[in-house]
Amino acid sequence: MTVIRPLIPRLVPARLAYDFEYIGSRLADPSLLDHAVAVCVHRAPLLAVPVGGARRGGFMSFDLLILAEETRGLLEGLPGFPDLRLRPSPYRDTCHLVEWGGRPPACDYDDAARGRFYGYSKAAVRAACQPARSAAAADHSHRS
Repeated sequence: MTVIRPLIPRLVPARLAYDFEYIGSRLADPSLLDHAVAVCVHRAPLLAVPVGGARRGGFMSFDLLILAEETRGLLEGLPGFPDLRLRPSPYRDTCHLVEWGGRPPACDYDDAARGRFYGYSKAAVRAACQPARSAAAADHSHRS
């Protein structure tokens, strides 16, 4: 007999997050991980990093609105997760967001500004933006 469990997010220690090492290695201030938590949904814990230092905001995305609502409730009141807000998607094929801290830069295409806002190191921002710059340069050279 298969036991069906309801989809209820829960907080677990940050080190259990699947993306703990990945995100931790990219943060400008890895000490933020000391106050991070992991949100476990679908048996897949994912990291929620608090604001602090250069990190001015954070977010998590969810396929189901109910999961985003529940997660917002779990993070409410935790240090480093100020101004928690839910941003439901108006589209069925786009994820719902739980955001905290400041408002992210309005320019979705400025990856460097977004990387700095989320507190990633200069090297991580540079590495993330490098493929975009290379592709743009290659595209430009083909048009000239």
